Amino acid sequence: MFAVIKTGGKQYRVSENDVLVIEKLEGDAGAMIEFNEVLILGEEGKTPTIGAPLVDKAAVFGEVVRQTRGDKIIVFKKKRRQNYRRKQGHRQDLTLVKIVSISATGTKPAAKKAEPKKETPAKAEAAEKPAAKKTAAKKTAAKKAPAKKAAAKKAPAKKAAAKKKS
Repeated sequence: MFAVIKTGGKQYRVSENDVLVIEKLEGDAGAMIEFNEVLILGEEGKTPTIGAPLVDKAAVFGEVVRQTRGDKIIVFKKKRRQNYRRKQGHRQDLTLVKIVSISATGTKPAAKKAEPKKETPAKAEAAEKPAAKKTAAKKTAAKKAPAKKAAAKKAPAKKAAAKKKS
């Protein structure tokens, strides 16, 4: 199943498990986003449902992978013979979104339940021991730092040349 959605002033053809780079949307990594502006909804081999302008009750659900920024672009303005030059850089804020499901009725996908990670007591103790060693290593490194040498003296300045008599 595929859909054409509209977000950030652009249109994207998406299917499940696609990863999109789109204009910045609010949400942390792992947050669910709902795209309600579905223009076309279809399946391979069948005629698609085309909205006028949107397909009723259709929705596409995605999960935020991460927030990122685009490549830097240079905006350079110049007017010849006017000594007018302006240089400015810009980096666009972007969001990586993984499409989780496409729904013709607008029903949300079943939420995944993350199993809590259980840590054994032996692992917890092992994690604390390396931290203690690191602090001891920092203290010894601070003591062994060599003293800085005094700066070398500069050569005396040259005397001004004598004036000629005429």
